[in-house]
Amino acid sequence: MTTEYSGTGDPRRSLELLWGGQERRPRRGPRPRLTVERIATVAIGIADAEGLEALSMRRIAEELGVSTMSIYTYVPGKAELIDVMLDRAYGEPAPSDEVPGGWRARLEHMAREHWALYHRHPWMLQVSTGRPPLGPNLLDKYESELRAVDGLGLTDVEMDSVVALVTGFAQSAARTSVELAQAERRTGLTDEQWWEATAPVLDKYVDAGRYPLGSRIGTSAAKEYGGTIGPEHAFEFGLGRVLDGIEVLIRSRTGDA
Repeated sequence: MTTEYSGTGDPRRSLELLWGGQERRPRRGPRPRLTVERIATVAIGIADAEGLEALSMRRIAEELGVSTMSIYTYVPGKAELIDVMLDRAYGEPAPSDEVPGGWRARLEHMAREHWALYHRHPWMLQVSTGRPPLGPNLLDKYESELRAVDGLGLTDVEMDSVVALVTGFAQSAARTSVELAQAERRTGLTDEQWWEATAPVLDKYVDAGRYPLGSRIGTSAAKEYGGTIGPEHAFEFGLGRVLDGIEVLIRSRTGDA
């Protein structure tokens, strides 16, 4: 699977694209056929369907029915385009701070929105965002997430850490789920079918008595999930435990027993 990195293009050009400074608006003549927004929309469609490995300026140009060089008139390169694509996707989750029901409901909403986001756009899991695209959608999302945990007695660093914990957990859980679905598409076997084919051979070589806990618990889990992994169960179980841990932190700051 291809791995890309956000923030690896020209920082100035990326920020101009993200904040609208590079849109071409001729003073006179016909309306331009292309915009950065339209190019990003087509790029996201390609990446959604086929992954980032299928994304290229030439492929985008073919989809738009224009020359490859005309794409470069609007976007300097793939690195900057990926920053635009990410920021556009980050605008999709509904604001977390507007959810009624208290901090736990807000953080649960935050996690579920990210889980859904990565399933809509699996290519986002192919992008390392150690240098995030600092566009308007990302900053709006971050502001909303911080407001979701404001006023709980946490320090600034703890507020940032709580947001990172919840969104990072959702991303990790979604990665497992997405990769399992991709494996099924590429092999033509469901996880249950794969296990049914693997188990008899495994039984031939592995002595269950050597791994009593693994055999017992692994069998129970496999029956529950219908395979070796239950991504939805892992997400729900993990989210509950993450929120429980955050509750302990908040109570320690507010003095509640």
